[in-house]
Amino acid sequence: MFKRKIPDDGILRLIPKQKKGFFKLIFSRLFIILILFALEIFIIASMYIHFEESSPYFRVIFGILTAVSIIWLFNCEMNSTAKLTWMIIFFVFPVPGTILLLLTQTDFGHFAIKKRVGALIRETKTKIPQDESVMADVQLTCSGTDDLCRYVNRTGCFPIYTNTETEFYASGEEKFAAVLEELDKAEKFIFMEYFILDEGFMWGKILEKLREKASQGVEIRVMYDGMCEMSTLTHDYPKRMANLGIKCKAFAPVTPFLSTYYNYRDHRKILVIDGKTAFTGGINFADEYINRRERFGYWKDSAVMLKGEAVRSFTLMFLQMWNISEKEPEWDKWLAPVDTEKCSGFVMPYADCPLDDDRVGENVYIDILNRATSYVHIMTPYLILDGELENAIKYAAQRGIDVKIILPGVPDKKMAFALAKTHYKELTKAGVKLYEYTPGFVHSKIFVCDDEKAVVGTINLDYRSLYHHFECAAYMYKTSCITDIEADFLQTLEKCREVTLETIKKEKVFYKISGQILKFVAPLF
Repeated sequence: MFKRKIPDDGILRLIPKQKKGFFKLIFSRLFIILILFALEIFIIASMYIHFEESSPYFRVIFGILTAVSIIWLFNCEMNSTAKLTWMIIFFVFPVPGTILLLLTQTDFGHFAIKKRVGALIRETKTKIPQDESVMADVQLTCSGTDDLCRYVNRTGCFPIYTNTETEFYASGEEKFAAVLEELDKAEKFIFMEYFILDEGFMWGKILEKLREKASQGVEIRVMYDGMCEMSTLTHDYPKRMANLGIKCKAFAPVTPFLSTYYNYRDHRKILVIDGKTAFTGGINFADEYINRRERFGYWKDSAVMLKGEAVRSFTLMFLQMWNISEKEPEWDKWLAPVDTEKCSGFVMPYADCPLDDDRVGENVYIDILNRATSYVHIMTPYLILDGELENAIKYAAQRGIDVKIILPGVPDKKMAFALAKTHYKELTKAGVKLYEYTPGFVHSKIFVCDDEKAVVGTINLDYRSLYHHFECAAYMYKTSCITDIEADFLQTLEKCREVTLETIKKEKVFYKISGQILKFVAPLF
């Protein structure tokens, strides 16, 4: 049996607690994969040198291939900033750049997964029909929210609902307590889909609940992103979970072969209980998210809990990802309607898939910015903007909207922090008010607007989230929790330092130089 109790903290662990050190790194799966990657690059480089020296036609062939790639690049629907980045790559590394473009920007390398995801989306397009009486509500038609709903539903099955209770959590600690309480109520199933799981106090307590519920006959399914096998979990973790009666799988495990699958990570955070309760937001299951382990000062995060009709959409989102690798997908038994109580407001859960041509996450944000009449308040850990989103933010401020953005004061990634600072001057000059959270790191992904609209989810303001990851969020209109979201924003603002043109001039030289250099490759960041 893999199950093991560690006496030093009394928390259930499936992996023996280990000390960090040199030998642990040397014998880790991460180190082996990195060695194999290096070997793979060496082999490719050796083949390139060999063909270049032995074949007089080699340069001609690749010259034609590069020219074709550039023509394709100018005629594709890629963001203009990303096109410029690829042009620089072609100029500096013509042959490797062409190969990289083929691998990452065409169906080559991810055709199978794209085909499978497309089939599942088509199969589930009508699983949850839209209540047309909701769409016809005068509150939606007058605000344009019905138009946004129609756009979002082009990409999947994401109805807008009434009769959904919403509760906002302004910290990981608050969400953790609520999750433990709601898990106790599970009777039929628990579905979990998270970007990061890390053994420790938080996950250990949740795992104890899952083991208890599994012993009671509750169906438990857990899915995490395959990158966890590079950092927090072992590759055999699903087998270890099976010994507790829990079905578990990793999404897109990392393997030592070139694959564009590395780009398309499952960044979503979804917990569904019995089809009645759902959680989403920025909070993963690791101890830093509840400030039991300090990494970058105080970790500021958030989440939202839904109870009612809108939970069905999160159940469907989970099943779509789970069933990618299932031979006989099951849907209807998990999507049965549940009894609900009358609640005010509207909720539209939605997902963003990187394998289609729609940037749903970005367009929902832009819609909020363009329709705002008073304010748009934003929290985000990263600010690596493409041209469209930057223009939308600036335009909102220039037409008199109070646009405020809270960013980390203590970054988790210095390069991403440097890139964020390259946007500071232009945004500030346009009237956008920027703030850095002095106690530590902001990981919340929040838009709140005009005391009427809000988005809480997993979608950052960077290329990773907007272009390359599987993401999700809850769009809320006139729900009861919106006042709580705005109140949390204002309370967080009191702990921030304001960015001004004067503070930008005094910025550290490291951030100024590295940010300007990295901006050339920002779309790949």
